[in-house]
Amino acid sequence: MKTKFLQINPADNVAVAIVDLPAGEQVTINGVTTTLNEDIPAGHKFALKDFAEGEDIIKYGYPIGHATTAKKQGDWMNENNIKTNLAGLLDYTYHPTSVSLDIPQENLTFKGYRRKNGEVGIRNEVWIIPTVGCVNGIINQLAEGLRRETEGKGVDAIVAYPHNYGCSQLGDDHENTKKILRDMVLHPNAGAVLVVGLGCENNQPDVFREFLGDYDQDRVSFMVTQKVGDEYEEGMKLLRELYEKASKDVRTDIPLSELRVGLKCGGSDGFSGITANPLLGMFSDFLIAQGGTSVLTEVPEMFGAETILMNRCKNEGLFDQTVHLINDFKEYFLSHGEPVGENPSPGNKAGGISTLEEKALGCTQKCGKSYVSGVLPYGERIQVKGLNLLSAPGNDLVASTTLAAAGCHIVLFTTGRGTPFGTFVPTMKISTNTALFNMKPTWIDFNAGVIVDGEPMEETCKRFISYIIGVASGELVNNEKKGYREIAIFKTGVTL
Repeated sequence: MKTKFLQINPADNVAVAIVDLPAGEQVTINGVTTTLNEDIPAGHKFALKDFAEGEDIIKYGYPIGHATTAKKQGDWMNENNIKTNLAGLLDYTYHPTSVSLDIPQENLTFKGYRRKNGEVGIRNEVWIIPTVGCVNGIINQLAEGLRRETEGKGVDAIVAYPHNYGCSQLGDDHENTKKILRDMVLHPNAGAVLVVGLGCENNQPDVFREFLGDYDQDRVSFMVTQKVGDEYEEGMKLLRELYEKASKDVRTDIPLSELRVGLKCGGSDGFSGITANPLLGMFSDFLIAQGGTSVLTEVPEMFGAETILMNRCKNEGLFDQTVHLINDFKEYFLSHGEPVGENPSPGNKAGGISTLEEKALGCTQKCGKSYVSGVLPYGERIQVKGLNLLSAPGNDLVASTTLAAAGCHIVLFTTGRGTPFGTFVPTMKISTNTALFNMKPTWIDFNAGVIVDGEPMEETCKRFISYIIGVASGELVNNEKKGYREIAIFKTGVTL
């Protein structure tokens, strides 16, 4: 029989409804029977004890906030009666945690593309990237033109990536735009790239070319539209040359140790921390045990669970970097007069997530239990294998773009509410519940809801590993099938 409720951790003083539970229903946990005082929606919490005003609510074995008023055993516990415990900047002390994961090496491979510089891609696409938003119309026409000529054959995709930036930006915003665009040009999922500039923008094409550093000049071309006559004809000429080279690339066997995945969640619900996020954590630990790499971002959604990550840092230097990662983002919030604990969206709350701590404790399960091996500033590329932490906000499009820009081949995106978007690498949606998977088959790629339906997580993870190897070897995910591909760049300052 399907489980109707769950106490996630023995220390928890709330439980989660797995299905809609009616008022008057009696549930027994650890020999104690609780009568529900009101209807409890699926994914939401109910009290396993009486709460005094100000008393901590415990879920996942940690406080997720405190009761704003006295509540009775069996009451519905939600954002209307739970308040965050989060405050501003904190001092942290390093208390290293010992990590011991007994995961065997399996010598698995996938079919990928080995690039000239030794890096590996899981796609072989032609990308058209603008230095400035003024040429967005041109790049869209160029991509459509090449798709018409080639009928989309010979490479995995031909895609233009318009954005709004590249001019009228100052300071960090200007540098952030340059970094994300540089990371895209250098990404191994692109078999060839045409960079299209205007000529008078802040992000000057010649300066940006130097900013790229070492790049494959056979596979990256530039066009400055103010310096050519017919920009469409010139652009098509360059694209035909690039396409001819990229279309000859072939997949070869690549060790799974070369795979880099980004970990992301959005439209979360009360099942996120029970099914899909722990599944990603199990997969992340498995991939790292094979020598691979996973990257966790959404820094504001680490607030409340940050000490768990800090204490898993391999050394004190990484701990210090993680402290800066957290406090720098808190300072960003506070400098704009915003509190650090007001994160859960209306969709999150409707799905059963009441506070940022609750979301964070569920969110950070995506990175499993491995040591933290690297900490990356926004816009920087992966330097070390293993688990990395990456600076970016929680916004789905911005964070997913940042993960891809860091060098991730795939973004693994868990969701309980559903979302169709994709960034410039495959953006795989993993549903937290079966109802969403059944309702949105053209959005959701993999259903983790089977875990709460009764399938052992180990079995689900085996299927998930096979599916990811298939995707890394060329199987398309839904955002690719639909052509939902876009980028979003983090903006913090003024626009001229």
